[in-house]
Amino acid sequence: MVAVRANPLPLLAGVLLLTACSSRTPAVPAAAPVPASSAAPSATSPPVPVPPVPSTSASSASSASSVAPAVTGKVVVLDPGHNGGNASHPAEINRKVPAGRGETKPCNTTGTATNAGYAEHAFTFAVAEEVGTALAAKGIKVVYTRTNDTGVGPCVDRRAEIGNDARADAVVSIHADGATSAGAHGFHVAYSSPPLNAAQGAPSTQLAHTLRDGLRSAGFTTSTYIGSAGLSPRSDLAGLNLSTRPTALVECGNMRNSAEAALMMSPAGRAKYAAAIAEAIETYLG
Repeated sequence: MVAVRANPLPLLAGVLLLTACSSRTPAVPAAAPVPASSAAPSATSPPVPVPPVPSTSASSASSASSVAPAVTGKVVVLDPGHNGGNASHPAEINRKVPAGRGETKPCNTTGTATNAGYAEHAFTFAVAEEVGTALAAKGIKVVYTRTNDTGVGPCVDRRAEIGNDARADAVVSIHADGATSAGAHGFHVAYSSPPLNAAQGAPSTQLAHTLRDGLRSAGFTTSTYIGSAGLSPRSDLAGLNLSTRPTALVECGNMRNSAEAALMMSPAGRAKYAAAIAEAIETYLG
């Protein structure tokens, strides 16, 4: 639970992620790295510092150059969920921010983890890096919502703003779930529903379907506990609600399921997720 280089991650101190994970994942973080607390937001807590929209490598967060030459003219924003410093800054990530549809939500959350302690923020960061490398190699400009896995945030509203500011052709938020119900496993792809603008309509729905089809074709199983056939229309995710670009959120699987946890913790497993997501994005871009 974002320098021209082949293996990067650009920007922001501090992506939703875009949002919290599924409704089954803890929503409000605590001082502990995995579970979230019920502490009330701090009205006096300082805002999360957020630099301008980036497209830099993970090893050079101060650089503002793109990951690779934008040969295709296409722009993709990758949003790795959560961040490694969130758990140690509860006041900052608990403060309320706009979430769309007249609602507010905590700035961000800690995310979940496997039973062995492998954190969602580390998984999403690693997968996003591999997806970005694959897309940049095809001449697609890649922008990340965060550039490292030790920062705080950015907030969910800012993550959406990054995609909007970049005029992204596609925004893909990468997460993993933490459902504890017995036997819960499989991936699902969320999209805004009902749509609040044209981009959240057919373009986002098509992106969600293409990601679902790509992951399924790569051998991943669709969720047994949320959504239908790997798709989950949502009205409560800030990163989706606030987007004016085609946007979808991939919950790659359930980190509390032993088989999926083992896959996520292995380099080969992360590479398999990344390859499927990157190929699906390329297919969507046409």
